[in-house]
Amino acid sequence: MSYPKSNIVRPTRRGFLGLSLAATAAAALAACSADPAADAARRVMPTDPLVAEREALRPSSGVTVAHVLEAGTASTTLDGQSVSTWGYNGAFTAPTLRARAGDRLQVTVRNALPEPTSVHWHGLALRNNDDGVPGLTEEAAAPGGAHVYDFKLPHPGTYWHHSHVEMQRERALYGALVVEDPQEPLEYDRDWVIVLDDWVDGVGGTPDDVMAELSEGMGAMAGMDHSAMEGMGHGDGPMLMGRHMLMGARSDYLGGDAGDVYVPHHLFNGRSSDSPEIFEAKAGERIRMRIINAAGDTAYRVGLPGQALTLTHSDGFPVQQTQADAVVLGMGERIDALLTVREGQTPVLALAEGKGQLAYGLVSTGTGEAPTVEGLPQGLAGTVLDGGKLTADPAVLLPKRKADRRHELRLTGGMAKYDWGINGRRFDMDKPFEHSFDLRAGERVQVTFINDTDMWHPMHIHGHTFQIGEAGARKDTVIVRPGETVVVHFDADNPGQWLTHCHNAYHAERGMMGVFSYLK
Repeated sequence: MSYPKSNIVRPTRRGFLGLSLAATAAAALAACSADPAADAARRVMPTDPLVAEREALRPSSGVTVAHVLEAGTASTTLDGQSVSTWGYNGAFTAPTLRARAGDRLQVTVRNALPEPTSVHWHGLALRNNDDGVPGLTEEAAAPGGAHVYDFKLPHPGTYWHHSHVEMQRERALYGALVVEDPQEPLEYDRDWVIVLDDWVDGVGGTPDDVMAELSEGMGAMAGMDHSAMEGMGHGDGPMLMGRHMLMGARSDYLGGDAGDVYVPHHLFNGRSSDSPEIFEAKAGERIRMRIINAAGDTAYRVGLPGQALTLTHSDGFPVQQTQADAVVLGMGERIDALLTVREGQTPVLALAEGKGQLAYGLVSTGTGEAPTVEGLPQGLAGTVLDGGKLTADPAVLLPKRKADRRHELRLTGGMAKYDWGINGRRFDMDKPFEHSFDLRAGERVQVTFINDTDMWHPMHIHGHTFQIGEAGARKDTVIVRPGETVVVHFDADNPGQWLTHCHNAYHAERGMMGVFSYLK
């Protein structure tokens, strides 16, 4: 089958994440302005010359790195069960894309799916018209069509990419992106990319089935037989209500309710716990683990029994190196950590926070006996941190400056109606600029996340890296616990239209989303 360089159509399927913005920019502006032409003239749209001018100013190595990703069918086996799903290049685990800071990344995405698709480049400060949000920054690639993403990579670090169309990310339409530092200061021998995920598709339902059930809210669960979930505890433990809704998943670390969704499998680089990935190494080697949480509803607590990690980066940016017995990653977050290899078979645990399940991999020196799943610890205690608790390396601190623009984002909604939103409003797919958070290039922007809900939310901003407080880590996704206020700052140095949303896929799909909109 041949694919043109660009064969794209306007998507028609409804939803909040990705295709939820299905109206064109002009139509969206028409919905919120009596004079759409005048309103459009006020905003820096993705095709505005300012976007191209900003791209031209980014440093360039003169090297172009080209890849092809074909979105289509994929299959695997999980716990002995065959699973058919969607993935890239016919594989359940997408290839890790690698380039160096300053390189130009050119990725041709071919669509062999029965519906439109796109790719969002999570964490990258890239040109706005390649951000991968259909209807806001571009149009989705039609079935049988293709889209070419072409942008520079200004910052080294651990990033990832995923579809930004409805629930497609909850299949296998995601992968790792490593931007290497040509002047890497970190000393290590080996590099291990670890992608964690919670898996539903093809195992008793689809992500769309989960979304449909959750959308009915807790009221629809009244009168049902709420038996305890097999293998997940009884009494006060997690309980399955209906087919997919999970209740009683508790995490003190996350401030209470840990998640909404029961998932049959938790994956470590695409593998379930019956067949863990084995990373072969030599005793004494230092491994740089690049850990990515690609899950839809699950935070993971990652660590090794009896051995500390050295945390070095959060969301791609260096932090002051810190020892921890375990690190918690919310959905969308990344952590880089150094591990010194010990002789034998060492498990790297990824505990599904509050859900009583796990995924794991093994570091093997070829000696000793591998532990069984039943013999693995069910907890990781001691010093437990997350990226939001780390301190930025002085080299990446934002210059001290007063905020020119302040925005308050109250996280609202709840399980009763499953009606998540920001500032009491669910995002309107037909009017993305209604209640937008406006700003102008050159401003220092202060964003205050206030969580008025009973659940935690990993809040993500596209196209920018923010700093937590005055000296916290530089990040693009941060955990906001129930009742908590988190203040972040970023410099408005990347013109365009940028989403902000909860990276719980189901919360975003139900409306916890907004737009940071650059004005001229």
